Amino acid sequence: MLNRARKLLAADDAAPTDRSIGGGVAYVYAPVRLWHWANAAAILVLSLTGYLIGIGTPAMKGEASGNFLFGYIRFAHFSAGYVASVGFLLRIYWALMGNAHAVQIFCVPLWRGCFWREVHQEILWYAFLTGDPDRRPGHDRLAQLAMFFMFTQTITFMVVTGFALYGQGAGTDSWQYKVFGWVFSIWPNSQDVHTLHHLGLWVIVMFALVHIYAVIREYIISRRSFFSKRSAERGFGD
Repeated sequence: MLNRARKLLAADDAAPTDRSIGGGVAYVYAPVRLWHWANAAAILVLSLTGYLIGIGTPAMKGEASGNFLFGYIRFAHFSAGYVASVGFLLRIYWALMGNAHAVQIFCVPLWRGCFWREVHQEILWYAFLTGDPDRRPGHDRLAQLAMFFMFTQTITFMVVTGFALYGQGAGTDSWQYKVFGWVFSIWPNSQDVHTLHHLGLWVIVMFALVHIYAVIREYIISRRSFFSKRSAERGFGD
């Protein structure tokens, strides 16, 4: 597996970076697009319901037995959590079985000087200090950093802490608590886990805002986005 990962990284480094790419088709993200939009929908539901769970809902008129609003919110949150978790597992599987571009968000070559030179070039591009972007098929290097540290790591943290909190309610005999209950050996206070889980929500929200901005910006300026068929075929964008 390690040898395969090295080969994938080598193939990624060998990808063309011609800044004047004109034609050709490179379907580098086709198997991932379904996961991308299903994951986006799940994260949207998780964010909205998680926010409501965190701040609480307004008091409802009538008997408590006649109102199940908070229960519906929690059910939607848990359901979306399962969808996001299963999707993330499938994404990990595809990273192991797919092409060089599939592993980009999980393995970032931080130890390579050429990687940081390309990151510097992308920072200049996004800061409007250069008109010469790095036209590399797949994620650019700055996107790789953002995906790895703000998305991949945060989603992993949210899945682990989310199932740990769910396991508390399901009981110590539940598989959720047996698999993820070790979280409470690190943070014995359940409220601390709740707080950290809620903070993870805002990391995801910030990532989503930057991600949407970058996609729209690239579509307008360089056409490197999945908003257009042409750029999707070239393999640019997310």
